[in-house]
Amino acid sequence: MEAAPQPPKLLCDEMLKGLCRWLRAAGYDAEQAGNGERDRDLLARARATGRVLITRDRKLQEHRGADGTLCFLECNGLDHCARELSRKLGIKWHYRPFSRCLICNVPLQPAAAEAATTVPADVRDQPLLRCPRCGRIYWEGGHVRRMREKLRHWAATR
Repeated sequence: MEAAPQPPKLLCDEMLKGLCRWLRAAGYDAEQAGNGERDRDLLARARATGRVLITRDRKLQEHRGADGTLCFLECNGLDHCARELSRKLGIKWHYRPFSRCLICNVPLQPAAAEAATTVPADVRDQPLLRCPRCGRIYWEGGHVRRMREKLRHWAATR
């Protein structure tokens, strides 16, 4: 029996911070380039870590070391970029929603029972998740429901 293909690991250039956050929300391992990181360093980082570098930077696309490492987005706007990524990289916007920290990109873990004392009273009875790196606590609030709706919309409009 053949193993299922692994989802791509991603690296978003500094212009695509919002898209990076949405890729994390969908469950993808998506790193964010640092401010001012040089093109050749980004390409080397992508190659060294087995990541696809996502960019809208034409100069980066034309860089000599970009072959096979880069996904160039021609679109403008988050919705259009989401659709283009679905087509070009096979991004599934329902891959593993809300399984990674939106800040740190680390897989979330169930929170310890005492975490319930740090969240609003009306969400204490639901499952809580915690980022093992930054300690941020996540729960299914209105913000997450709105984000899930956007992910559903992108999944339906390939």
